[in-house]
Amino acid sequence: MRNASGEAIDAVGLSGKESLYPREMSGGMQQRVAIARAPASHPKLLLMDEPYASVDAQTRADLEDLLLAIRARLGITVLVVTHDIDESVYLADHVIVLSAPPSVVAETIEVDLPRPRDHVTTKTDPRFVEIRGHVTQLLRGAGRAADTAGTR
Repeated sequence: MRNASGEAIDAVGLSGKESLYPREMSGGMQQRVAIARAPASHPKLLLMDEPYASVDAQTRADLEDLLLAIRARLGITVLVVTHDIDESVYLADHVIVLSAPPSVVAETIEVDLPRPRDHVTTKTDPRFVEIRGHVTQLLRGAGRAADTAGTR
């Protein structure tokens, strides 16, 4: 039977890569390692600050799906701080839009999209488009670049 670390490595698709050094890994693999570390300690809350900022679009999509799968499997709450509106709506049950500094909650938007989610079906859902548009209006309406955070 695998230990918690082995299960986490399996969950993020890195089985057989355990002996690699960070310099030998791609950016996507390094992000998978970071995601694998958190569930290994059985947290109730996982805080991720711009977790996919340094990876390409396809890797980002894969890692977003991986995060959703891990979240569903482990039943943990995930708070993702991001400037990417699509990412916030895709990952979240709620999007919290913050005002310009000093930041306060400008609005909390419920994301009532069905689960499980996938990029094609979810992002073409009229409700996704509506929520994304609303978040965009909130951010542009104030004429600032505020953070959006997806929460469970």
